[in-house]
Amino acid sequence: MARFIGSRLVTTIPVLLFVSIAVFLMLHLTPGDPVKLMLGEDADPESVVALRKELGLDRPLPIQYLRWLGNLLTGDLGRSIRTNQPVLEAITSRLPVTLELAFLSMLLALAIGLPTGIAAAIKRNSPVDTASTTVALMGVSLPSFFVGILLILLLAQRLRLLPPSGYVPFRDDPVQNIKLMIMPSIALGAALAGILSRMMRSSLLEVLGADYIRTARAKGMNDRRTIVGHALKNALLPVVTVVGLQMGALLGGAILTETIFAMPGIGRLVVDSIFARDFPIVQGVVLFLALVRIMSNLLADIAYVRLDPRISYA
Repeated sequence: MARFIGSRLVTTIPVLLFVSIAVFLMLHLTPGDPVKLMLGEDADPESVVALRKELGLDRPLPIQYLRWLGNLLTGDLGRSIRTNQPVLEAITSRLPVTLELAFLSMLLALAIGLPTGIAAAIKRNSPVDTASTTVALMGVSLPSFFVGILLILLLAQRLRLLPPSGYVPFRDDPVQNIKLMIMPSIALGAALAGILSRMMRSSLLEVLGADYIRTARAKGMNDRRTIVGHALKNALLPVVTVVGLQMGALLGGAILTETIFAMPGIGRLVVDSIFARDFPIVQGVVLFLALVRIMSNLLADIAYVRLDPRISYA
């Protein structure tokens, strides 16, 4: 197992290197000058040249990238062009908000997606199956930002049940924190709940048609014990894959969700940095999200063995 984890970690190096090059080139080749955004269009040329030299933006792109990469190898992601705050400090200060949103969205998706998928598989071709499939397709089809806007209009503006936007840390006010997190969690977790429901249904139907399930039923085992004791564990294997892949997607999807609900997380940070052409912040956040996605996939692979001992790391 240690060798497997080590080999997977080694393969992350070229992936992160490619991601860093792609993000660096896309940011520097897009229109817009961060220096002119900071000083204004009417700034005198001498000030523009001096600030560009101070920020290191006057050097050729390969030199800028190699300098950034060298600092990255020492754990230095650079400093924000706008605020001069260290990039790592900016990410870690906003990370708890995004992690809370992703955790609650995943919890909501699991709480809705798995039971509805199981119920749809057990009650195949019934009204329960039809309703579950319809709701799952709606969750997958509707973008998170659209769901978020609908929730604000319905629950905040019309019914006045929840505050429309903002964020309060849980330790400061637990009740207000929960109220503010309900709508963002639903908006971000709705699509994942639909995906998990559909995956759980199809996977469980496939397992229920296997020979060993028919044998268990022929021996007189009741449906509850057959599903819980035999079918469900094997049906969860593809679901684990989806959860591992979607964990990184949740952090990426938080970009729009946090912007809509005015939450001070990583997503809001990267959106503000893109508009301000704050290259170090955007590069650091994208690299962090890529690392999270890679690690979530690794954790999903490790969980396979716990669910199915037939799978080996060899």
